[in-house]
Amino acid sequence: MSEARKTPHVTSTPEPGMRSENDTSVGGLLRQLTQEVPALITKELALAKAEVSESVRATKAGAASVATGGAVLLGGFIVLLMSAVYGLSKVMEPWLAALIVGGVVVVIGLIMVSAGKKKFEASSFKPERTIHSVNKDKEAVRGHTS
Repeated sequence: MSEARKTPHVTSTPEPGMRSENDTSVGGLLRQLTQEVPALITKELALAKAEVSESVRATKAGAASVATGGAVLLGGFIVLLMSAVYGLSKVMEPWLAALIVGGVVVVIGLIMVSAGKKKFEASSFKPERTIHSVNKDKEAVRGHTS
């Protein structure tokens, strides 16, 4: 008997229209990629939306707190400024005392406003985790296609 008759050749190629469990051909990988990419994009968009929503919520809460504290602070600050003007008016003319106190307060206010503007940079609204995750996904896809 010949060797060909003893061991029949069995192919593991699936029938057309049927997928094997471990389809690692280029077509199979592309088919798998086209099925998984929409789900991945959907998840990344959901993450970005949640991250931006979280940033906006934190910014709103911070702004409300700052506004309330600022209103109370303003009342106390006005009383302190009036007492400074009154104290200086005992040493110099009242109009000059008011001018000096007002000038100092304006300079301090300008410094505080410029420092506060830096805290509202656009980078604080950037979805860092989503960008990192998308970059990881991009590198993973590049790794599998190389």
